Amino acid sequence: MRYFFFLFFIIFSGCSTKDYTQNQSKLIIIKSPKIKFSDLGYIRNNNKDIKLELFIAGRAIEDITIHHLICVKNGCMSKSNFNKEYLYFAYPSDILQNILLGKEIYGGKNKVKKNGGFEQRIHLVDVDIVYKVYPHTIFFKDKKNRIIFKIKDI
Repeated sequence: MRYFFFLFFIIFSGCSTKDYTQNQSKLIIIKSPKIKFSDLGYIRNNNKDIKLELFIAGRAIEDITIHHLICVKNGCMSKSNFNKEYLYFAYPSDILQNILLGKEIYGGKNKVKKNGGFEQRIHLVDVDIVYKVYPHTIFFKDKKNRIIFKIKDI
């Protein structure tokens, strides 16, 4: 009986609601081979999870939750598989969460502090990235792979 309650707790604790310490409404633009979005979104996070909620005309169209896996409406997958399917396979596994939170990418490579934020320019064989983080705007563009993220405070 004791094992039954333990198993019950483990199964249903994953379904419990998350308490996010930060809730921010943003204007979000995403352009990738598989995602095209430009409208209002919410970025919610705590010290363990990040949730990106995308809306069009006030209706939720997608939730992307990042923890040790990335979950979308179609199911959960590893971060590297998400990059492979939705972004670009050679990106570091933590690139999406770092972009959403405005943190440095590629371990801070070529980071230059500017105007209360920073910029990175990453030129490698398979990527050509311009990444800018300022107090109210995050901009990511990979020219080689035609991927854009723009996140602006409302």
